[in-house]
Amino acid sequence: MGGESTTGTAPRGGATTTSPAGGRTGQRLSGLAVALGLVLFLGGFGWAAVVYRPYTVPTDSMTPTIGVGDRILAQRVDGSEVRRGDVVVFKDAAWANAPMVKRVVAVGGDTVSCCQDGKLKVNGKEIAEPYLPAGTAAESSHFAGVTVPAGRLFLLGDERRTSLDSTAHLTDAAGGTVARSAVDARVDAVVWPLDGMLPRPTGFAELGALSEPGPLRLVMWAVTGGVVLILAGAAYGPVAKRAARSRARTGPADAG
Repeated sequence: MGGESTTGTAPRGGATTTSPAGGRTGQRLSGLAVALGLVLFLGGFGWAAVVYRPYTVPTDSMTPTIGVGDRILAQRVDGSEVRRGDVVVFKDAAWANAPMVKRVVAVGGDTVSCCQDGKLKVNGKEIAEPYLPAGTAAESSHFAGVTVPAGRLFLLGDERRTSLDSTAHLTDAAGGTVARSAVDARVDAVVWPLDGMLPRPTGFAELGALSEPGPLRLVMWAVTGGVVLILAGAAYGPVAKRAARSRARTGPADAG
């Protein structure tokens, strides 16, 4: 009786079938890395778009903290969240018909004055302001104690000699103060040039809690991690193929 052979034969020409480079597990892991990377990358940008607003600062009133033409990211916040030392973006019709960037130095109920020994005073305490230009006084002109009404803010630029801030509006009906509701955002970082996160305004810590930084660092970690995973996952296939070819070339010689 004739029977079919159970011995397998190699394809013609001596070729052998191979699985995808790196094996199925490697291919699945690389695909998972790309997918997770896309989620982190797009999610990071989406998160930033919801939480932050970009602005370009047109004046030098906040130097050296923020220079003229610098690009900043400001976290969208409610005015009730603003605290002493925050650098905020606000819009007040009595000041200008455009967003302005200044530092909050006093809040409702505070009394602010300047200058004795070249220092700003809030509630009788001298405030250390290391963000001011080196060797400059806290204010170019003196002003007596101003008591900030409830729900309002007293704001100064870090470049006190040229900044048109609360001191330039002391004779206004609001005594130079701005309503908390006028605040649109709190500045977290200078992104162009890449100066990074704003320094903490520790000189105000004795007067009360400071604001916590926004989630910008987490956003950047998400975006960066996403890029790394996408590149690593996309590179797996070509690297695995090259490694397979290298092993094939350096394999043991056939026995004679």
